[in-house]
Amino acid sequence: MAYKILLFMKRKPGMSMEAFMDYYENNHVPLAMANSGGQGGGIVRYMRRYLTPLAHAESGTNEELPYDVVSELWFDDEEVFKGTAEYLSTTVMNDAVVNDEMNLFHRPTMRMATVVECETPMGE
Repeated sequence: MAYKILLFMKRKPGMSMEAFMDYYENNHVPLAMANSGGQGGGIVRYMRRYLTPLAHAESGTNEELPYDVVSELWFDDEEVFKGTAEYLSTTVMNDAVVNDEMNLFHRPTMRMATVVECETPMGE
């Protein structure tokens, strides 16, 4: 069984999506990995899913979404997963990572959730 934490994040005001993606991938990811306790701190998969809004079917509006990226942290070990979720839920975070987040994210809107996945088999 795999365990997953989702992080929902919005770029800081005034930052373009291109600059956001570039900074996240080339600055924040290496910093976060270096500060996660070696080899990702038990993270077995780290995905970033950048969101692009599409027009609403009825109104035709194409408004900005509340979040620009959904990051996924995957774990094989339940205890490491629980410990990481607890750590990320506190304000006792590494100063270097928090300071870097201030360059990138609109921190007051950041949200986190754990996941239970249910999959529907397709075409079988």
